[in-house]
Amino acid sequence: MKKILFLILPLFVFSQVKTKKQLAHTYSIVAMDEKTGEMAVGVQSHWFSVGTIVSWGKSGVGVVATQSFVNPAYGPEGIKLMESGVSAEEALTKLVSEDESRDYRQAAMLDINGSIKAFTGEKCIVDAGQYIGKNFSVQANMMLNDKVVPAMKKAFEENSELSLAERIIKVFEAAEESGGDIRGKQSAALLVVGPEKTDNEWQDKKIDLRVDDSENPVKEIKRLLKVHRAYEHMNKGDLAIEHGDMEQALVEYGSAESLFPENLEMKFWKAVALLNNSRLKEAKEIFKYVIERNDNWEKLLLRLPGSNLISMSPNEIKTQILN
Repeated sequence: MKKILFLILPLFVFSQVKTKKQLAHTYSIVAMDEKTGEMAVGVQSHWFSVGTIVSWGKSGVGVVATQSFVNPAYGPEGIKLMESGVSAEEALTKLVSEDESRDYRQAAMLDINGSIKAFTGEKCIVDAGQYIGKNFSVQANMMLNDKVVPAMKKAFEENSELSLAERIIKVFEAAEESGGDIRGKQSAALLVVGPEKTDNEWQDKKIDLRVDDSENPVKEIKRLLKVHRAYEHMNKGDLAIEHGDMEQALVEYGSAESLFPENLEMKFWKAVALLNNSRLKEAKEIFKYVIERNDNWEKLLLRLPGSNLISMSPNEIKTQILN
């Protein structure tokens, strides 16, 4: 009786009962930027929160994508092996050889030394395939057609002028345009790590974006990447103020605002930088715009002198800015 039940159970149940793993039919890419040494893994799937189980990475070590009937252990175990000095090719070969359900797996690994390996089990749901190129591997399963992997390859190779994260967005878009997941789309993730190991865990991931549930996750993660870039400039602006470099702060806050012009906070801090660069008239106009839309910004502005972030007293702010 047990054997009969096993034969008629859908593959998803087989995965849960026999291997206790999660399902993530999807397309993904692992890649390295040969100019910066950054490494990345990007993934999209018609499955909730795909980034929590598919994408793994560590600065100075490597990246992993583990999908189809997912064995999440490929992620941390692959990173551990690569960190110990085992190449990506050797690491994935070892993990696959030890996996009794390897025929249902799909995975790819890339290490800091440029070693790349991908694996597609013979029982992955078609269309399924992979392509390993210079500094990247693209792989997909349960796609609408066999055009997805070639389209991903082409998009990565033809956008070498872009930074690695933006290049991967192009790969996502190409995958969708050529058919994508046969079931549709739901979630996506983009993880970028650096070329050098970090002493602090919070510095390890240079970009870590996830869209867990969306009608258009590729469009949304593209938007989030743009916001991320804007906040990179905001962080640099904050550091410039911290170091007393008001001119550089203005450059960084201005760059942030140009990427995310509807964001009131970016306008506010640009105005702060203008004020600290003796550009009172320009600052006053921006402060007025921001405060008209949310008067809490006025309260914050009046608190900044107490932290030495503005070289004016609260009374001077009231008479020269808020009058």
